[in-house]
Amino acid sequence: MADQHLLFVSKPTGYELTAREGEPPSIGSTVELDGSGRYFVSRIGPSPLPQDKRPCAYLQAVPS
Repeated sequence: MADQHLLFVSKPTGYELTAREGEPPSIGSTVELDGSGRYFVSRIGPSPLPQDKRPCAYLQAVPS
């Protein structure tokens, strides 16, 4: 069980990496980010940070 996970958020202005507590959301689920809208989880993979063992959920914007 992971104590923390990362969210890798793809935005029109670039990418954002955020740490959250607990297990990552499952692939295909929807995540609501404060002030940023809704995103779906496209995949779960390793952290993009060197030597970081936390799992990372890669998010894509949900079309409105």
